[in-house]
Amino acid sequence: MNAPKELDDALYDSITVLSEEGNDLADNDCFAAAKAKFEEALALVPEPKTVWEASLWLYASIGDMCFMMGDYAGCSKQMYNAINCADGYENPFVNIRLGQAQYELGDKEKAKEYLLCAYMMEGEDIFQEEDEKYFDFIRPLLRG
Repeated sequence: MNAPKELDDALYDSITVLSEEGNDLADNDCFAAAKAKFEEALALVPEPKTVWEASLWLYASIGDMCFMMGDYAGCSKQMYNAINCADGYENPFVNIRLGQAQYELGDKEKAKEYLLCAYMMEGEDIFQEEDEKYFDFIRPLLRG
């Protein structure tokens, strides 16, 4: 896959300001408002969105807010968008969130695939802040 493109400085700065506002809202558990900020930032990214480096973290941020609100289908959609961005497949956070969303949606095979990818990239550490059920789900697959 091609390397992601970088936005011009002025546009990048506008997107960064909105993203920081979204992060502040998320830190205060205002997930819907944070999601709206990330969506506003993503709307500034030119088409095709998947070629721009900012899209990866914006899709992931929107997906994360969906996950935090219990919208696992929305999370899954956004994480698939993120994974289709340049460098998306190599992002452990995208993989773990996508695996978690698939788990919650009942697609255990996809859940295994993405949770194992996250584990292969970051090891058990990536599961430290997550509900232990996700690591417990793949634990039997890690024994030799």
